[in-house]
Amino acid sequence: MRLPFFENTVRKKPDEMTAVDLGSRTTKAVHLQRQGEGFTLCGYALLDAPIFEKSLSVELLAEHLRAVAHALELKTRHVTLAVRVDDAQVRHADIPPIPIEDMRMVLKLNPKNYLQQDLPGHVFDCHVNARPHQAKSANKAKTLEGIPKQRVLVAGARQQIVNDLVQGAKAAGLAPQCITPGVIGPVNTFERAMPEVFAKEAVALVDIGFKNSSICIVREGELMLSRVVGIGGDRLTNGLAETLNVSYAEAEGIKVGMPAEVQVPLEALLLPLGRELRASMDFFEHQHDCPVSQVFLTGGSSRSDFIVQRLKPELMVDCKILSPLPFLQLQLRPKQMSEIEEVATQLSVAVGAALAAL
Repeated sequence: MRLPFFENTVRKKPDEMTAVDLGSRTTKAVHLQRQGEGFTLCGYALLDAPIFEKSLSVELLAEHLRAVAHALELKTRHVTLAVRVDDAQVRHADIPPIPIEDMRMVLKLNPKNYLQQDLPGHVFDCHVNARPHQAKSANKAKTLEGIPKQRVLVAGARQQIVNDLVQGAKAAGLAPQCITPGVIGPVNTFERAMPEVFAKEAVALVDIGFKNSSICIVREGELMLSRVVGIGGDRLTNGLAETLNVSYAEAEGIKVGMPAEVQVPLEALLLPLGRELRASMDFFEHQHDCPVSQVFLTGGSSRSDFIVQRLKPELMVDCKILSPLPFLQLQLRPKQMSEIEEVATQLSVAVGAALAAL
């Protein structure tokens, strides 16, 4: 699934790609190379995100991307950037069967008619759902004039954000190939990691970020629902720090390294997140009369098996960690090879963004 706000169509698709997931606290980057029908992870990097007040300037972004390129020891200039989940809109719309380019223009001129929201200064892209069970229902949707419509997945972001990302990448000496919503990353990763489950079941993909978490529900290979929840790992860590009267860094270490020692306060902090995620699952199940069979988690907090398992009672389905490693060959430096298992779940967004461009 691509949904690129910006795509370099001049060149043919490259055989290798660097993808950068610009998180609120940590930037995650990967260097992937296509090998026949598979992919090789040639390197990864986790860096502290740049500190800024209101918006990330082009100059600061360029400096940060140069640091990413240096950490990865890049030999390729091709780069894909993932837009933060709170900077992109991803939702469905019923749009007449017209070319994608025309859909983009229709949405730009009249977003409120299709997305029920005014989105001035935005750029859009579309993905037409093509699954048989969705196509059948979409054919029944008609306008008041009797014109048939089709169900389309729409992504939107402010044009200024897209322009700044492109300019920042170029200023860093990189060649931006694609810019895509970060929320799509785990979906692409899941499709490769578990193709049979992806194609046959209804599952929820939850990325626990720093400030926000996102939930995507995929049914039989199509993204049916996506939502951003304003609760992330930062709230869990801050809550522990206040409860235990320890520093933020100490609380983060306890949260990931020995959460069983703080079971009661951590469970209480997880409840609001679990309820918000469950509400999204309930909405999907009610709308489509289809149960969510499993939940797969990514993000920094998902490194804690305790957190994953404690979400299970609230979500009322089995919860597992989503890792991109099952479908990737590894050609990493010895130090990275020894650490990849620990950080793999944090790389799902970046890996998925790279797959969108390859």
